[in-house]
Amino acid sequence: MAKVLVFIDNPGASLKKSSLELLTLARSLGESAVALNGELSDGVAAAFGEYGVGTVIRPSTDDLDDFLVAPKAAYLAAAAEAAGAGIVLLDNSPEGKEIAARLGIRLNAGVITDVVAVDADGTGHKSVLAGSYNTACKATTPVSVLTLKANNVTPEPAAAPTTPEAATVEVPAGSSTAAARITAREQKVATGRPDLTDARIVVAGGRGMDGDFGPVEELADALGAAVGASRAATDAGWISHDAQVGQTGKTVSPQLYISAGISGAIQQKAGMQTSKVIVAINKDAESPVFEIADFGIVGDVFDVLPQAAAEIKKRKG
Repeated sequence: MAKVLVFIDNPGASLKKSSLELLTLARSLGESAVALNGELSDGVAAAFGEYGVGTVIRPSTDDLDDFLVAPKAAYLAAAAEAAGAGIVLLDNSPEGKEIAARLGIRLNAGVITDVVAVDADGTGHKSVLAGSYNTACKATTPVSVLTLKANNVTPEPAAAPTTPEAATVEVPAGSSTAAARITAREQKVATGRPDLTDARIVVAGGRGMDGDFGPVEELADALGAAVGASRAATDAGWISHDAQVGQTGKTVSPQLYISAGISGAIQQKAGMQTSKVIVAINKDAESPVFEIADFGIVGDVFDVLPQAAAEIKKRKG
């Protein structure tokens, strides 16, 4: 049976849904272990047991967060070797993918990013070229490193909980000496909405919002959704750049993606085409977004969105 290592970085008081997805996938592939960076809270420790983790590995030093990703990659390489892992799983965040790349070099391992599913033999499945093709990729190296897009695995606790063993690995000496040091941090203002890349529902607005994202935010709040945007909207300054979905922004894979006033150019499709259900709202019936939408509404977003939000609030009430 394959040995699978999951990297979880600073989980806080509880594990995110994307982390539970990684643990569920790891258990389906073989014996799972976790390489943890950060504090191990009681809630996280309980979740590890609930999801069948065999071993929780921690670094010998607690200063990994003082630097950018190089020391984390060095730690994860040491953890993979200690665990005898044949598969290493990470989240699909920009940092996760950079750590995966560095890990691939350290372990001489094949790296597959943006996967939406993994077979028992380690074959990763992904969508490429803005969703034009679905591909199956398998590393020919002894170790495979894969990053998983969120919302593609249903989190499921193990049939029988475990009591994970604790282990510590030495972070290779000198791994941080040449790394970029973080000199300051600024807390991001909390919106109360879910993180864009982890959200089960995303409501995104584009050029058709004409600078007013109020209707998008109102519908998102009614649905408990995250707010996304096209590059045109973020470049215009209507919403912050961290909301951008697309080829040069964030990639999302929610259960439901609502596109409001977005044309659906190939760059936008690249960031959301693996969504389970896509609903498009655009006043142009010829808009390319309708080619990939499961449901389309030809209409003015300033009429449709408020009506949808009002109906949802009414039904929830």
